[in-house]
Amino acid sequence: MGAATARELARRGYHVLAGVRREADGEALRGPGLEPVLLDVTDPAQIEAVARRVAADPARRPLRAVINNAGIAINAPVELLSMDEWRRQFEVNFFGHVAVTKALLPALHASSGRVVNISSVGGKVALPTYGAYAGAKFAMEGMSDALRRELAPHGVQVVVVEPGGVRTEMTGRGIERMRGTIDAMSPAERGRYGGLLQAIISQATAFTRSGLSAEAAARIIAGAATVRRPRARYTVGRDAAILTRLSRILSDRILDRIMAANLRPHFPKEQRA
Repeated sequence: MGAATARELARRGYHVLAGVRREADGEALRGPGLEPVLLDVTDPAQIEAVARRVAADPARRPLRAVINNAGIAINAPVELLSMDEWRRQFEVNFFGHVAVTKALLPALHASSGRVVNISSVGGKVALPTYGAYAGAKFAMEGMSDALRRELAPHGVQVVVVEPGGVRTEMTGRGIERMRGTIDAMSPAERGRYGGLLQAIISQATAFTRSGLSAEAAARIIAGAATVRRPRARYTVGRDAAILTRLSRILSDRILDRIMAANLRPHFPKEQRA
């Protein structure tokens, strides 16, 4: 989704500094209007290097927008997820974005630019096994609200984009991690959570398969970054629009029952109730 957004913005005539973690990824992305920069959002030195690159832009181009898109998905029941994995999820999906935003805010103040934070429908509704992922996205939502209200008087806009099902590599990697979790479980843990994890894998696979393409999501993100008067929030996909609305109008108990009913067909047959 990040690569597709970078290409979409370059197609619209913007010069894009596209953060990548590996040189090879950068070379695959490089093209007219696309300048790859090494950026691991958990590495302060790389964040500072990007801030220096922006400040020393040879063409004196103003920084129009920062799009915080880095993310990983670490899914497991709260009981089984190690504290190191909890911290890793938050370092990449939340603290890294805060660090990048802080480093680039001086340039955004100078240009009256914009911060676009890529959240998720998981920032509004937390499915079982998504505790760490949703926790980081809920934190992103709260931080974005505070930041929007802090920066509005100074001419810097803050926008949140909430994708639902999008066909991306991140979902596939998350599913592989869940399969590894199942393999590592003890018999007792497998008895408690094995069926749930298999159901989540099945649901996530179907959810993603029917989701939007990365290119369709990129057009929404690029619009949020460039439209003159953006909304505070954009959803990506019909599923995200429906779930975010339901989370506002239904009680927690009713939402729990809906989530359980949607997940039930994905359980192994012997565990369906």
